[in-house]
Amino acid sequence: MNTFKWLLKREYWEHRGGFFWAPLITGAIFLLLTIMAVVAGESMRSAALDGEGLQMNGVELSKLTETMQPGDIAEMGAGLDLGALMASTWPFMVLAFVVFFYCLGALFDERKDRSILFWKSLPLSDQQTVLSKVFSALIVAPVIATVAAIATSFGFLVILSGYAMFHGGNPMTLIWGPANPLTVAFNLAAALPVFALWALPTVGWLLLVSAWSKSKPFLWALLVPLFAGVLVSWFDVMEMIGMKASWFWTHIVGRMLLGTLNGMDMIYREASNPAMQNFNPEGPQDILALFSAQNAWSSFASIDMWVGAAAGVAMILAAMHFRRTRDEG
Repeated sequence: MNTFKWLLKREYWEHRGGFFWAPLITGAIFLLLTIMAVVAGESMRSAALDGEGLQMNGVELSKLTETMQPGDIAEMGAGLDLGALMASTWPFMVLAFVVFFYCLGALFDERKDRSILFWKSLPLSDQQTVLSKVFSALIVAPVIATVAAIATSFGFLVILSGYAMFHGGNPMTLIWGPANPLTVAFNLAAALPVFALWALPTVGWLLLVSAWSKSKPFLWALLVPLFAGVLVSWFDVMEMIGMKASWFWTHIVGRMLLGTLNGMDMIYREASNPAMQNFNPEGPQDILALFSAQNAWSSFASIDMWVGAAAGVAMILAAMHFRRTRDEG
């Protein structure tokens, strides 16, 4: 366990820019853009209204909650939660690219720069090394990105609070009272194990290509599943077993290449749910329900989740084999 801990530290130290700074800076950029948008909007509003107080539906901002019904306050809180949730997506967007290219180069780069000769001279097994990279991609990087996402969502509400205070409003009644930032944070954290299992086939495939390919791992990782999809569609292979080619693109090609995108499990789950085919959200509450912890955990009941995870484990075992047998040159 102590050796594995140091292997994880090695991965973090070597990829701190992608694991730590990338989601943090991305969240900070979103907050900076939000501040700039608020300042620009305030400048245009002041010029148009000649310094009049901010009103919503003819009511001063400081008295807004006094004139609202409980249902209206709940609706406003849901809107704030949705805004915080959308703000949190920025670190997750960069996480998808970080994990994808980290896995793609994890085992290839050490052969390319011959550092594998040094690491194989140490009492470290190929299994430990590969598992440390799997753990870094599925646990370490997503946890850091989730913390950055939660911080970004809170920062978004802080900016709104400053705007409310600037116009004489009470942020405790206008922002933090109606909103549920802790619920949003809990839902983001609760989705971590779902992401880890759902991304397993993509991580396994990328590590397998990284361990096997002697050059251009990106092209191998991308073109093999895409070319397979084209052949399956061209020769109607799936039609022979009574299925459509779209199934192959969705459950094979998509799972091999798109698993690092946070929320893909929800898209697959809702697409396969007949009740959601004509889903038309009537308000922010309906959208928030899709991202709830309960809805995320329902993925554990999906056969697609576990079949993909099993395929990911098989490809990780194959990556261990190729790391042990592949020529270091």
